[in-house]
Amino acid sequence: MSKKQKSTTAPAQEAKSTAPKQQFLFDKSNYMFMLGGVVLVVLGFILMSGGKSEDPTKFNYDEIYSTTRITIAPIMILLGFAVEIYAIMKKPAAVAEA
Repeated sequence: MSKKQKSTTAPAQEAKSTAPKQQFLFDKSNYMFMLGGVVLVVLGFILMSGGKSEDPTKFNYDEIYSTTRITIAPIMILLGFAVEIYAIMKKPAAVAEA
């Protein structure tokens, strides 16, 4: 019985020592680019929001159709999505060196 116990524990210990080191799909730089992309997208949506009028019967054309809401905010959102795509497609430094 002691032979059986020794034989089952020995291969398990060998498997642990010979197991390859786990490599992650992304490294720190990928995650930093992803965080930057999310910040750009959120900032774009914040710039696009608002425009509520004090008087609900009055339409403020200049506030709704301002350059910030019509041009700058959508460009920031698209840039954020482009940064996200770059962060996903970028090869980690460990893979690029090998």
